[in-house]
Formats: sequence, C-alpha cells, structure tokens
Amino acid sequence: MDKDRLEAFSDGVIAVIITIMVLELKVPEGHDLKALWPMIPAFLSYLLSFVYVGIYWVNHHHLFKATSHVNGFILWTNLHLLFWLSLVPVTTAWCGHTQFASAPSALYGLVLLSCAIAWKILQGAIIACEGRQSAISKEVAGDWKGTLALVIYSGAIILAFLQPWVSNLFYALVAGMWFIPDRRYARASSVVGEPK
Repeated sequence: MDKDRLEAFSDGVIAVIITIMVLELKVPEGHDLKALWPMIPAFLSYLLSFVYVGIYWVNHHHLFKATSHVNGFILWTNLHLLFWLSLVPVTTAWCGHTQFASAPSALYGLVLLSCAIAWKILQGAIIACEGRQSAISKEVAGDWKGTLALVIYSGAIILAFLQPWVSNLFYALVAGMWFIPDRRYARASSVVGEPK
C-alpha cells in the first residue's frame, strides 16, 4: 500500500485538529490589555495542546519516513491514533474554560495517555510489518522515554483530583521530553531511505 496517502490523510486530520483548537480561543471582551487576563487559562491550555499535536505530527513524519511500506493493520492503528488526537481539542477547551479544574485535567491526561498508548500500538504494527530485524525495530527497542511518559501520565491523572495545576505541569514535562524529535526514527530512516 502507498504510505503517502496515509501521511497526507494524517496531515490533514492534524491540521483540522489544530484549527478546531484555535477556534476555541474567543475574542476578548473589552478594549484594553486587561481584557486578555481572563483568556490566560484558555491560551495556556491551547499552547500545551498545540505543542503536543505538533510533537505527534513531527514524530509521525519521522516514523513514516523510516517505514518502507504499510498494510491494513497499520492503516487502522493510525486511525486509532488520530481518533485519540481528535479528542484533544475538546479536552483542551474544557481545561481552559474551567481554569484547569480537577475533572477536566484528569480527562485531558486520560486523552494524552490514550494517544501515547495508540502511538505504541502504531509503532508495534509498523515493526510487525517491517520485521524484527528492520532498522525501525532495532531503533525503538527499549523505549524508555515512551514508558516513562505512560507512567507520568498515569500519575498525573490521579494527581489531577488533588492538585490539578501540578498534574498539568507533569503534562508539560512530558511534552518537554518529546519536544525534540525522536532521533531513533531519523537513524532508522537513514537505513531505509526514501522508497522509490
């Protein structure tokens, strides 16, 4: 199957996700800079989610550059990832509108956790298709950063019911861990090369 169609579709969905998130930012009421003050929680929520969606977009690009071909299972696992990413805008808006209250912060973390799990499933589907001896399989073996992210998300979800601002700081910490694109995919793609 042609991986370019999968990448183009995924790029389009991610672009729509970002568009939906920015449309949740409303024009301030008032004529001075003080009118921006009530928007700070919504903007911070948008900023964190924008970074997350951007991280997934960049790493998705690098992952598929390191992939030589796709099959039906990869298509479905990619859709599974896009499903969870498509829920980021609603949880982002809820966190922003409630100033990071407990339940919205916990749900936001649950969506982030689900995105991370979906990423691991997609990565596993690609490894199954490419083979255990493939460059991508060798590069992602022992994915400590991905496992650490799952642990942090799980703890932050529970913490959201006690200290939602702290849990959101943990979500930002995970985003910081992944902000620089994963070099493992770049190394694997240099072995695979661009398909002809």
